[in-house]
Amino acid sequence: MNHIAVHQPTGLIPVASYARTSEDVRQRDGHGVRHQLRINERTAHEHSCAVVATYSDNGRSASKDGVVRPGFDRLVADLVRGHTDGGQPIEGIVCVADDRLYRRAEDLARFFAALTSRPGRIYVDSQSVRDPYSQEGLLQAVRSLEAAVMETRVRSRRLSDWHWARAVEGVPHSGPRPFGRQEDRIALRPDEARLVEQAIAARIGGTAVRAIARDWCDLGVSGTRGGRPNAQTVTQIMTAPRVCGYRANKGQLLLVPETGEPVLGRWEPIVTPDRWQAVCATFSPGSLYLHRGSGAPGLTGRKRAAPSHLASGFLRCGAERRDGTPCHGALCAQAGRSKRSPYVYSCRSCGRCSISGPLADDALEQLLFTETHECVRLPEPVRRRWRSGEMGLEEKRKITASVITCCNVRPGVKGDHSWDYSRVQPVWRWADRVAPSGATA
Repeated sequence: MNHIAVHQPTGLIPVASYARTSEDVRQRDGHGVRHQLRINERTAHEHSCAVVATYSDNGRSASKDGVVRPGFDRLVADLVRGHTDGGQPIEGIVCVADDRLYRRAEDLARFFAALTSRPGRIYVDSQSVRDPYSQEGLLQAVRSLEAAVMETRVRSRRLSDWHWARAVEGVPHSGPRPFGRQEDRIALRPDEARLVEQAIAARIGGTAVRAIARDWCDLGVSGTRGGRPNAQTVTQIMTAPRVCGYRANKGQLLLVPETGEPVLGRWEPIVTPDRWQAVCATFSPGSLYLHRGSGAPGLTGRKRAAPSHLASGFLRCGAERRDGTPCHGALCAQAGRSKRSPYVYSCRSCGRCSISGPLADDALEQLLFTETHECVRLPEPVRRRWRSGEMGLEEKRKITASVITCCNVRPGVKGDHSWDYSRVQPVWRWADRVAPSGATA
């Protein structure tokens, strides 16, 4: 999301330009939103308008619940107040298509209420200039929403059917390679497969999974995405049906209709089905891959405890291991021993890093609202609701996740009880793809 102050030629209507892409997984350079913004410039020129501000959301879905779109939120806020941060009036909006702006009824209502909050505004797309105040203008928006919802449903069903068809044929999962497999997801990677086999044997023998994870970390093992192993990831690796050659889809073992036997994948198994069942029996059902893997349904009637602190899940250990590499394990909340720190965040992987819970939460909140971080500055309406106490913890965490990937926590100094906010170092989610405020798109 960014703003551009542009000289407004005499007689041209000042409009805001919005662009959005759902995914940016290949080039990760924001080319999709850049192309849309260029098209918007051309469209505005063709209809005697001038773009005075741009707003963009790169790699953000508009159809999924809970996805925060800061660019869209900033656009709505500026439409309501009638001008940009620089005081430039906004008299309309230009966008390549309606579904870039909204794919849910809630967003349609928010956008049209903001757009028509002042008289005389226009809506410009590649086809024409529309009157958002007229009945036809509203009906056209509703028709676009219905088409977008139907397209989303059809696309979701096609994708689900495609994955199911591949699964029943024993084709490996798409995405990153599983731990223990080569890039083809079929042949074994001997060093990793040996670790998995040994871990399963140790777990069946009574070894704690945290001890197995620590051993892997001490050996310098990293996951297929570069992360450090922890108890949860090791559990998922050991209890995934693929380790014994079985194929699952959306948290369920696939069975051959004629025989009722599990569908076998095309890859080499690491252990026998009996060993896989034995290691699964050492865990509670809610910990198994089939209940926690990608797309897996939760247990019926089982409610997972919601995080009770702002920084839960965002903090990563910045301590060094014996081999000199950073731990990067997750810091988990647990009870503290003082009134000043009734809870603390500690690394369960290496145990070498801990930080006061209130300190970490305060540091994270300060990072979100520090004016020097313009590329991730949150809209003023969000700031006001957050500061006033109107916003609940769940919404605060969603907003935090929209701008911060994680925070690396530097270990404290033994005996130093002062609060050092600089220990919490953010990894900004937008830093590599969103220009600071005032920069050109």
